[in-house]
Amino acid sequence: MTDLNGKRVIVAGLGKSGIGSAVLLEKNGALPVLYDGNEKTDAQAVKRELEKRLGAPTRAELVIGEFPKEITKGAELCVLSPGVPVDADFVVYIKEQGIRVWGEIELAYQYANGTVLAITGTNGKTMTTSLVGQIMEEYFDSVYIVGNIGNPYTEAAPLMTRDTVSVAEISSFQLETIEDFHPKVSAILNITPDHLNRHHTMENYVAAKEAVTLNQTKEDFCILNYENEYTRDFGKRAPASVVYFSSARRLDNGLFYEGEEIYLAKDKKVQRLLNVKTDMKLVGVCNIENVMAAIGVSMCAGVPMENILATIKRFEAVEHRIEYVATKNGVMYYNDSKATNTDAAIQGIKAMDRPTVLIGGGYDKGSGYDDWISAFDGKVKKLVLIGQTREAIAECALRCGFPKENIIFEDEFEKALDACVREAVPGDAVLLSPACASWGMFPNYEVRGRMFKEYVNAL
Repeated sequence: MTDLNGKRVIVAGLGKSGIGSAVLLEKNGALPVLYDGNEKTDAQAVKRELEKRLGAPTRAELVIGEFPKEITKGAELCVLSPGVPVDADFVVYIKEQGIRVWGEIELAYQYANGTVLAITGTNGKTMTTSLVGQIMEEYFDSVYIVGNIGNPYTEAAPLMTRDTVSVAEISSFQLETIEDFHPKVSAILNITPDHLNRHHTMENYVAAKEAVTLNQTKEDFCILNYENEYTRDFGKRAPASVVYFSSARRLDNGLFYEGEEIYLAKDKKVQRLLNVKTDMKLVGVCNIENVMAAIGVSMCAGVPMENILATIKRFEAVEHRIEYVATKNGVMYYNDSKATNTDAAIQGIKAMDRPTVLIGGGYDKGSGYDDWISAFDGKVKKLVLIGQTREAIAECALRCGFPKENIIFEDEFEKALDACVREAVPGDAVLLSPACASWGMFPNYEVRGRMFKEYVNAL
């Protein structure tokens, strides 16, 4: 472990992750310099939060606004929050000074103990992490669920022991800045185009995801999706022992879905594990894949299969991910606000088994929409569009043959919901599955999803 006692460390980004990093550093004797380029950042509020967490006056320096190069003098390390691009000008300058750059995940790992299970992928991370977390909590005594799921790894790290199991949801942003991070079991659920405005090329994005295995060996395990071109190919060169799962074919070794059953094939023996209709409370092929990945991670972590399956049978859907809200006037309402890219939204459509009024649109992340529109497969009777991307989505829909008269533009979210209620008839579904980020209209996808649920429940 790197000794940072008495060392000057720059912390860039002062959200939840940045403050968590600063607290961990200061508790371990480092001298944090907190920097945020947003001039609207309330330095006094940040200081109060730090001192509340520390239970003592802080020694940290706070710098807000334009980056002053002199703060790099004597710095040993820079810790980036996930939202700070590694190619930002000030980060490039920091690297040029020979200063190491970590993210919150790497920093926390340096101070943590126990076994790490790390889950990444374009879609399904939160659902799979939540399920694996519940399986671990019901089997092991000391378990922490951390990372991109919303619980800063830095807050839990000091509490961990040799017997702790950490289940970490890891984003591509966080994987760009790892150094020693070494999970016993990793999982890459899938890789499809996303965050290209940050990573610039698909090659960069894929490399970031694959980095979850950077320090793994054949004594470790990596769970991979056989039906995803990128992850299937990566299995041939992954440094860990690979366990595949498939939702489309029978595997000689690995987990697969056939008929209504999930099976495990191993050593020329096939074991039936569960029925997806009667033994699961989750819907859609995407969730069948998430369950198989969770089984793979959990069995490689040493949990007996009977315990794994017992937890799966009790597990409820994650909020905002193909989440059933209510049936009102014969119409079923589903909140899939977490579908912030087209591949996630495709899974939402696939999970619908009835005519659907779909709400789409939001912030533009530079993605195309052809595959999403093609996945409508006759299910979408009306497409209600909002946000920055609505024109681009409409143009794509028309090119793909979706009828112009079935596209509705709305300027406000509530008006879009009014339109859905107006257009849906008994036997239909209304699905919020935007295929876009929420920024611009909402602070995050959670707020968007909660507003949808509040509206529906008030009908």
